[in-house]
Amino acid sequence: MANNCLNSDLYTKNRNKYLEKLKPQSISIFHSNDQMPTNADGLMPFRQNNNLLYLCGIDQEETVLILFPDHPKEELQEILFIKKTSPLIKIWEGEKVTKEQAKKISGVKNVLWFEDYDYVIKKIIKKAKNVYLSHNDHPRANIIVESRNRRMGKRLISKFTNLNLLESSPVLNEIRSIKDDSEINIIKHACEITRCGFNRVLKFIKPNVMEYNIEAEIIHEFKNHQSKGFAYEPIIASGKNACVLHYTSNNKKILDGDLILMDFGAEYLNYASDLTRCVPANGRFTKRQKQVYDAVLRVMKASKKLLKPGVFLKDYEIEVGQIMEKELVDLNLISMNDIKRQTNIPAYKKYYMHGTSHHLGLDVHDVSNPKKELKEGMVLTCEPGIYIPEESLGIRLENDVVIKENSCQDLMDSIIIESGEIEDAMN
Repeated sequence: MANNCLNSDLYTKNRNKYLEKLKPQSISIFHSNDQMPTNADGLMPFRQNNNLLYLCGIDQEETVLILFPDHPKEELQEILFIKKTSPLIKIWEGEKVTKEQAKKISGVKNVLWFEDYDYVIKKIIKKAKNVYLSHNDHPRANIIVESRNRRMGKRLISKFTNLNLLESSPVLNEIRSIKDDSEINIIKHACEITRCGFNRVLKFIKPNVMEYNIEAEIIHEFKNHQSKGFAYEPIIASGKNACVLHYTSNNKKILDGDLILMDFGAEYLNYASDLTRCVPANGRFTKRQKQVYDAVLRVMKASKKLLKPGVFLKDYEIEVGQIMEKELVDLNLISMNDIKRQTNIPAYKKYYMHGTSHHLGLDVHDVSNPKKELKEGMVLTCEPGIYIPEESLGIRLENDVVIKENSCQDLMDSIIIESGEIEDAMN
């Protein structure tokens, strides 16, 4: 499937930004993701490699991009390989992207069939000194299955042992973290679709429905707004389930008096949005639920004010922790003595154990350079929470923001969040 709603100028610009940071006489190779099997002859839905997608916009299996800016022949400086439609593929899967379509989407002039890749790479790689390969180096990645990029890279290096092997991910992580205006507009649209999903379930939620009923209402709205679906596995957690940070079973009956934590976001043109809201099953917060909810909301509002250019996320998290500390003391969850006795693990971590912000983009936990300060154009989440297992109460609130010149802009400020607004909408 072609990502044909973004201008090819974006991909040309992305490639140029990437190439500026490479060593001389370097060739870079980017492979699409594999099609992953389920069982028997089934396949999981295809999800493109995001580095490849960022550089050429082709959302299709068996795609390869080669960048070799120092090659003496201009036509071999950028080469895009795509899958050729055979009569069998045409019958069973439909036609794939044509060469002309691929040129229009990507801005790459030299487009060849994937079957020519082995011949071409052997021909041109001899003039390179360095080869940049793309691997998943995300610190939270749990890599069990070898990727196509890793597998093809091993095969290449075994044949051309004189090449200096380098990683393209550190370069791309820094570039991808700063979004172009067109990317921000796509994320805004994903946020708008997410707003529609949230508004729909506010009218639907009541005691005795199942968590998965809420999930079904949301995906109905997403699909009707041309979203591919959820940007990540949604969390619909009622009662004590909300204290499980990555609860995705979504299979419990919602009881009268429960608070429901909903963490979900629409994906649009492969870009993610990420929202969390908490609502009372019966439409009214209890006194304690409202007390904790409003405390989380105050932390969120204060945290957003800290997100601006020049800030390091490590320092930011320390400041947010101090804000959360005061709220937990006021809620009688921790004491000043707990704070005085704390060692390496802050006392507030008992009830707030995750980070406040992560980058957002093609990945919901988008790539970035953690040693770099925030810059204008970066998109992040802001998602503080308080989790009290002994009260079967977990509350997290989350919006997506873009870093601007001196502050940040909330991309979800049209989605209601005040406790009174929630009650009014549900009643």
